Amino acid sequence: MSNTEEKVKAPSEPLFSKKNKRLITDPLSDNNPITIQVLGICSALAITVQVEQAFWMSISVIFVMVFGNLIVSLLRNLIPSRVRIIVQLVIVASLVIIVNESLQAFVPDVSEKLSVFVGLIITNCIIMGRFEAFAMANKAWPSILDAVGNAIGYAWILLLVALVREVLGSGKIWGASIFGNNLPGEESGLYALGYVNNNMMILPPMALIVVGIIIWVQRSMNKELVEEN
Repeated sequence: MSNTEEKVKAPSEPLFSKKNKRLITDPLSDNNPITIQVLGICSALAITVQVEQAFWMSISVIFVMVFGNLIVSLLRNLIPSRVRIIVQLVIVASLVIIVNESLQAFVPDVSEKLSVFVGLIITNCIIMGRFEAFAMANKAWPSILDAVGNAIGYAWILLLVALVREVLGSGKIWGASIFGNNLPGEESGLYALGYVNNNMMILPPMALIVVGIIIWVQRSMNKELVEEN
């Protein structure tokens, strides 16, 4: 009988184990990158005047974060610690270039509206934070799930803020009027009854107020999120 004991392989973790599912679900609410971690606020202020802009920014961030997390995770053991931030910046910058060129090719009107804010994805604290805090320390699959969760958590807040601002500020959703025609002398729908768009909603400070209301509602529903003095 051999003296060496045969090693028993530990059962592999299911792809969507309870632990892995939490990587997706936690950032959607209790650990949301915008409302809880208070990251990525700049884009929430700048590009949420219209749902269309918020949608394409969300898609862009999802693409950059998922592939960025994957690449950083795969290279994590090869990246020297002293230059890891530089390498992460190169990765995210390369992905942002792909996104920017794709937007210019397929939705040039949206690309023009988003302008420099697509390039500013490079400095998005959510993305760089997940690279450094998660992808550098975990394998590829959990890193992908972490990216999906945080990116969708970022996206739904962005879309909700944009929906509120576009509906109340312009009376539209995705550029389509929902309250009727508001042209002078040709009013119809709610505008014929005297309804007037709230032009303050399209100003950047109103995005911050809407985000603040979302944070308040979220903490009212979950008292565990309320910070103690």
